[in-house]
Amino acid sequence: MTSRTVTLLDVARAAGVSKSTVSDALQGSGRVAAATRDRVRTVAEELGYRPNSAARRLRRSSTGAIGLHLPRTATRLDYYMNLAFGAVERAQEEGFDVMLLAPTGVAGGGGSSDSAGPTSPAGATSPTSPAGAASPANGPIASRVDGLLVIDPEVDDSAVPGLLDASVPVVTGERYLGPTAAPTGAVICDNAASLTALLDHVTERGARHPAVLAPAGTSAWATALRATATSWARERGVAVALRTVPFAATPGEAEETTLALLRTDPSVDAVICAPDGAAPGVLRAAATLGRPVGPDAPPAAAPHARTATDALPRTPLLIASCVDGTATRSAEPPVTAVDLRPAAYGRACAELLCDILAGRTTPDTVRRHAWALETRAST
Repeated sequence: MTSRTVTLLDVARAAGVSKSTVSDALQGSGRVAAATRDRVRTVAEELGYRPNSAARRLRRSSTGAIGLHLPRTATRLDYYMNLAFGAVERAQEEGFDVMLLAPTGVAGGGGSSDSAGPTSPAGATSPTSPAGAASPANGPIASRVDGLLVIDPEVDDSAVPGLLDASVPVVTGERYLGPTAAPTGAVICDNAASLTALLDHVTERGARHPAVLAPAGTSAWATALRATATSWARERGVAVALRTVPFAATPGEAEETTLALLRTDPSVDAVICAPDGAAPGVLRAAATLGRPVGPDAPPAAAPHARTATDALPRTPLLIASCVDGTATRSAEPPVTAVDLRPAAYGRACAELLCDILAGRTTPDTVRRHAWALETRAST
């Protein structure tokens, strides 16, 4: 069957079932026994069957696309680009294109002042709509997509309420904390547990006065990290120096905050930096102040104090990050970090939306996404 396109009828004959059973089994609809569904899918894969996505869209009045809304800072962060590629890959496996939504195209005249959305991953489109476009609930967006992915929704993002109120299924990556319609489904991480693991790790490695550079903003991730730093300190009886930095803080902003922190409170012996890609700035601050990095690093010899910086203690400093990536892995020394597995997270979000659209799972489904702590020389 390699010389022509494999059809549903071919699969039905090979599997010994009806054509309608094959259709239901492959789409996850109808009342098909699990064993039959598995046999049909195995046969389809062996024959090289590929669904006719155009015909399938016509049958179900589908647009063949899903929308993807990312935070306004997404273009600066590797995390969101990796997440987007994962979502695109999983959506394409189901025959969907991904439409990357422009900030002003969904906000009803509000939201970001950017005039275009982020650069599209392979296989995605990136439409641009003028400011003041209708909200997705009654405007063009809902008519152009079968469903929406809204990643790290922020309470102060004026686009999000309209997206959640659109007349299509919506899956959020992380919970939405604002007072509006609940999403159809969500994929969440235990962000409190990930920061707790980092704080426990640095104290186990000898830190007695850790600091957390927590992200500003109203997303569930940012909110959880700030609250966890405070609750962990209270429960453990350990003083935690909490500083707030921009959600997408640059290495320069992290460096400036760390310099001010260590000059003001030189007893800080561990710094956990939340924003993606900002940890190298903490390393630069440590170098500027003569603080060796790592639990086994010998204290640096203090020069004769000519300046206030010279007079600061030069005890070792532990450094970790709440988000793993190229910046943490390639740093010198490599930085301990939480691997949030963004590509897999994007796949998980797209998979849940596809499952809801195909009727393979029910609305209000919440799935959890696992993270991993990667310990490296910096701690």
